[in-house]
Amino acid sequence: MTVLHGFPPVSDPAVTTLILGSMPGHDSLEASRYYAHPRNAFWPIMAEIYTMSTTLEYHERLAVLLANGVGLWDVIKSCRRSTSLDSAIEEHSIAVNNFAEFISKHPLLLRICFNGAKAEQSYRRYVLPCLKECDLLYLRLPSTSPANARMSYLEKLAAWRAALVEDY
Repeated sequence: MTVLHGFPPVSDPAVTTLILGSMPGHDSLEASRYYAHPRNAFWPIMAEIYTMSTTLEYHERLAVLLANGVGLWDVIKSCRRSTSLDSAIEEHSIAVNNFAEFISKHPLLLRICFNGAKAEQSYRRYVLPCLKECDLLYLRLPSTSPANARMSYLEKLAAWRAALVEDY
């Protein structure tokens, strides 16, 4: 099994919210784009929250997020995984991204939103113990993955809208 490598962050110094996934799935890695699986609800949800067309080119969607102070990244920098499911990640193979450096370069960062349980669990287990004291709000949101069938699209949208639109 080969080692999978994630993407660099989508960010700029004005980012106030960072959305973290665990590790890009197969479709995303193939396309070199965050949330590329056609049934992943991430981009439709962002389109509704930020009033953008779902037909925008990828770089245009990223620009809309950045214009709204939202960055994207993943907790896991590299790992081994047999399928796109988070449950298939080999725990012993996880290497995480450098969040101490990221946080130091983003002084306006207020909150980190986790796209699903694995992102939050990995961050709390591998990242948080290594960070110096930082005053950030952490919010776990329902995974936008099609594998998360326990919630409807509208329930996911409501949770994401509440997290991204409300001032904390």
